[in-house]
Amino acid sequence: MTETPLMRQYREIKAQHADAVLFFRMGDFYEMFLDDAKLAARELGLTLTSRNNGGAADVPLAGVPVKAAGEYVRRLVERGHRVAICEQVEDPKVAKGLVKRAVIETITPGAALTDDLLDGNRNNFLVAVDPGRPVGLAAVDLSTGECMLETVPNADLAGAVARYNPREIVLPEGAEPPAGLPGGVLLTRREAWEYDHAHAEDEIARRFGLKGLDGLGVTAEDRPALRAAGALLHYIAALQPAGVPQLACPSVRRAGDTMPLDDMTRRNLELVDPLRAGDTATTLLAVLDRTGTPMGARLLRRWLLEPLRAVEPIRARLDGVSVLVADARGRDRLREALEGIRDVERLGGRAAAGRASPRDLGVLRDSLARLPDVKAALDGLAARETSALLDGHAHGLDLVADLAELLAARLAARPPATVGDGESIRAGADPELDTQRDLRDGGKAFIASLQARERERTGIGSLKVGYNRVFGYYLEVTRTHRDLVPPEWERRQTLTGAERYVTAELKEYETRVLGAEECALARERELLAELGIAVRERLERIQRTARLSAELDVLLAFAETAVRESYVRPEVTDGFVLDLKASRHPVVERLLPRGAFVPNDVLLDESSRVLLLTGPNMAGKSTILRQVGLTVLMAQVGCYVPADQATIGVVDRLFTRVGASDDVSRGQSTFMVEMHETSAILRGATARSLVLLDEIGRGTSTYDGVAIAWAVTEHLHDQVGCKTIFATHYHELTQLTEELAHAANANVAARESGDDVVFLYRLQPGGADRSYGIHVGRLAGLPPAVVARAETILALLEDGHHVAGRPVPPSPDLSQLTLFDSEHPVLTDLRGLDLDRLTPLEALQQLAALRRRLEE
Repeated sequence: MTETPLMRQYREIKAQHADAVLFFRMGDFYEMFLDDAKLAARELGLTLTSRNNGGAADVPLAGVPVKAAGEYVRRLVERGHRVAICEQVEDPKVAKGLVKRAVIETITPGAALTDDLLDGNRNNFLVAVDPGRPVGLAAVDLSTGECMLETVPNADLAGAVARYNPREIVLPEGAEPPAGLPGGVLLTRREAWEYDHAHAEDEIARRFGLKGLDGLGVTAEDRPALRAAGALLHYIAALQPAGVPQLACPSVRRAGDTMPLDDMTRRNLELVDPLRAGDTATTLLAVLDRTGTPMGARLLRRWLLEPLRAVEPIRARLDGVSVLVADARGRDRLREALEGIRDVERLGGRAAAGRASPRDLGVLRDSLARLPDVKAALDGLAARETSALLDGHAHGLDLVADLAELLAARLAARPPATVGDGESIRAGADPELDTQRDLRDGGKAFIASLQARERERTGIGSLKVGYNRVFGYYLEVTRTHRDLVPPEWERRQTLTGAERYVTAELKEYETRVLGAEECALARERELLAELGIAVRERLERIQRTARLSAELDVLLAFAETAVRESYVRPEVTDGFVLDLKASRHPVVERLLPRGAFVPNDVLLDESSRVLLLTGPNMAGKSTILRQVGLTVLMAQVGCYVPADQATIGVVDRLFTRVGASDDVSRGQSTFMVEMHETSAILRGATARSLVLLDEIGRGTSTYDGVAIAWAVTEHLHDQVGCKTIFATHYHELTQLTEELAHAANANVAARESGDDVVFLYRLQPGGADRSYGIHVGRLAGLPPAVVARAETILALLEDGHHVAGRPVPPSPDLSQLTLFDSEHPVLTDLRGLDLDRLTPLEALQQLAALRRRLEE
């Protein structure tokens, strides 16, 4: 059976992109055939039709207009599909036979450039992983041009990958994906040879025009990261055949520069993502994000996930924040200047890649025009010299003035979103373009005057001049006046109530107008392409300016938050001490009425590096844990902290184990997850770490839980020696301070008032003796009878339950208590009590009377 040449062409191209939905350009539509058409009909709600295929059977067909393709591509990519864009690469007017077509790009979740596929406030990383020991990572954001390499221990792989929050991960065939990946990440498999080291070095050197890799500062330890980078660049070349000029030279990240944060710590502290989906107000990011530019918003997110570990860089950031805090007027000037800058980083990348619209170039022009204001605001900051960081930014800020002047001289005041929808190039910028526009506009003016002249000459008052793409310009006359039509007019089209005509003069001017319009449009495209090349030649300068602007934006956000929320500058040291005076939780404080949050002092030093924190349910133990963790992290990011005074010895790792969760997909119970997380902490913590634990061991029996919690605390104290706060309801653990030299007890205060308990949320020395769990049950709405019964049982259990000294019953089984001996006379009276009608106080009084009878 024969097949049409078009379908043969389609099959050849599709075979090279079998894993993608092929958008096959045919005139003003992108068509999809066969399985792609069925998928598009299902995913996009398109009508599925068919196309004749010569003598072969008809093939399924679905299509979308070229002008509306962006929305359809976005929907497919968001569902995890790849979309290959196949364009007509020659003019159909001059093509001999079948028009040549080729795939110009493949769009994937990790390889997107347009705004409708990107979130302006976060990076869109594509990550390649080279599995091994250690693991190599390469991360690229095609929209900003950032490229980063790092080699990480296997234990830190999940945390390192999650830090980039990639939309797509590239792995060699057969390799297992990193554990703990969030949902929605596309996994792409590549041939193992693409990870060959020699191939990787050649690929990196060729892509960035390097004679060798020494200039990147790589060492033998970076070989895994280089292999990942080689595979990633090879994959990107397949996605973008025309190249990616916006890609910056790779930067190598070193272990030790930043603090690794595991998934449980990021989740428990709610740094950038809330525990409850959609509740973004509960994140630290929401409290600190007063940035005014997309670049700043992205950088703030990354800084929160990458706290620094060296004192000097932290102090450099804090110095910059201090200058901005002290100069309110300078702060306002800098904010006003920065808010006029749009996403220069991504706009420059799109322009360099030839993907920018005229409007994109206009926004880039307007943003560059604000840079002198940023420079002036920096120069005007009082005491700027006290901040080496701000001083360096003031001297290093490249205004890219030559490009700003070129764009201002060439572009129209308000360029359109699409070439041809308006004038993109300003009048007077190019003589050739002006000539074509004059011809076009002169012809249009003549045609417009023709209507008035012909009406007067023929006496046809309803005559009008019109235009459509099929017939061009025409004279339209209603049928009631066709007897007045001059004989030299040529009938072109008959309508229901009118006739359309052309004249020799009209056709002559039509040719002149349309020819000039086409020439003007072609010249506009040439001039816009030249501007794109100009941007590409200055792209490195644009990217550097964007990075400096982003850093200024984040430092300014820190300063504005510090002023508005009454934060203080922490004293960051290389020492061990963590001393917080009147510490507050930055998020909880924001959610409460001003002044309602109760601040607390926290001290961890060599003499009390392990703090055992007890207290009632709902008293705020978990809040204290989180606020300590957030305060340390904020300080190491370079931010002021919510306290009256803070001395913070830099920590190398921050671990939090707060809350309970299971992992149904892996068949792990809540307790198993808890033990996995605790194990990771004990193996990863060092003497310079901060460990925050909440209720370790509660997922099993009481005695198992106490034993585990006891042993974990001893290990952290004796073997690790790190700063630790352990919040627990196991009051037995308060005895540890008698055995551990560097442990102390603290509790969150509560006051009893009759049958009620008042939570004071105040941290004080010493251990607590009650958890008030039954009281919390009453607040939650447990039936009064259940509450009364629980209080009765609690009193019985507490009477026989003491860890040290007296024997402990093997199980809190009520059937083992002698009170329930059927031969005892108290049993009859006890059974006669109407527990549903007793108040808690009456129940305790009855219980006391029964006990006195037993002791008689």
